[in-house]
Amino acid sequence: MYLVIFRNRKRANIDYAAYEADSAQMLALAQAQPGYRSFKSYTAEDGEVIALSEWADEAAARAWGRLAEHRVVQARSRADYYESYTLFACDNPRIHQFPKDPQ
Repeated sequence: MYLVIFRNRKRANIDYAAYEADSAQMLALAQAQPGYRSFKSYTAEDGEVIALSEWADEAAARAWGRLAEHRVVQARSRADYYESYTLFACDNPRIHQFPKDPQ
């Protein structure tokens, strides 16, 4: 498994309709990529967003990052949507699980 964490803050004057359209397009495109496993996004009370994507391996995640359509939206996002962001990537994260015993 390869985990990508995208921590970001949006600009105050963002065009939310355009952002939502781009986000929906990118999610559909990501879901169609080989090695895609999941995506979830969480927004904190202060507006910071944590987006988690899970990939089969680093090669799949990097291929997604290099996809031409994704690169176009990345550039637009830096120009129009994001105040700041940080990307974290982790190969083979240590995983602890607690499966509740169904009774």
